[in-house]
Amino acid sequence: MEDKSVMSTARVCTAVLLLGLALLWHLPAEAEPSGAARREMVQEQLQARGIKDEGVLQAMRSVERHLFVPQHLKDLAYADRPLPIGHEQTISQPYIVALMTELAHVDSEDRVLEIGTGSGYQAAVLAELCRRVYSVEIIEPLAREARQRLERLGYENVAVRCGDGFKGWKEHAPYDAILVTCAPPDIPSPLIEQLGEGGRLVIPVGELWQELKVVTKKGGHLRTEDIVPVRFVPMTGQGVERMQ
Repeated sequence: MEDKSVMSTARVCTAVLLLGLALLWHLPAEAEPSGAARREMVQEQLQARGIKDEGVLQAMRSVERHLFVPQHLKDLAYADRPLPIGHEQTISQPYIVALMTELAHVDSEDRVLEIGTGSGYQAAVLAELCRRVYSVEIIEPLAREARQRLERLGYENVAVRCGDGFKGWKEHAPYDAILVTCAPPDIPSPLIEQLGEGGRLVIPVGELWQELKVVTKKGGHLRTEDIVPVRFVPMTGQGVERMQ
């Protein structure tokens, strides 16, 4: 004779197991950071430190930074810190990205040169603000991955090439703004030459610790302003080797 209580318990257990499997099937493998994390980042890290340009703030709210960091670091994507992206390179902390973008005074018709593509995050922020971004990365795997990532995310106004950033990208010069996200020991002369009249070059300069500088070209003359001490990975390439 069958024990009805045992059969009832078995049916309940089976139903619970099936329900659990169904729920697991519909859960995402890993929760993505929300838009709230970006809004909090903008408010607490950028606006609180004096970033005022609304275009820059909106670009930082819009670009999903967690898509530009390694999978295992996504939980830290909106933290107030740089993060490693491989090949001994980093993605800058959000405040520095916003500060450099604000200092460049980018507008919707500008053509901008970026030196040091990295994972493509700074290029994506710039692409939200200007007509065209040309970005140069010396490390071939990073250049390839950034190009594919930016294309996948729909940034059609960004071009990425692998090359020596010291030399810039002469074919598309002059530029309305140039942002450099790696530090040379001195300002590369090709970048000055490729900067258009009225343009602004934002660049960290120095050895272990650097000074973030803004160079403005006006009437054939250069004006250099020191902004804040920073620390970036060093610029590499034949141009820097000759400089040293």
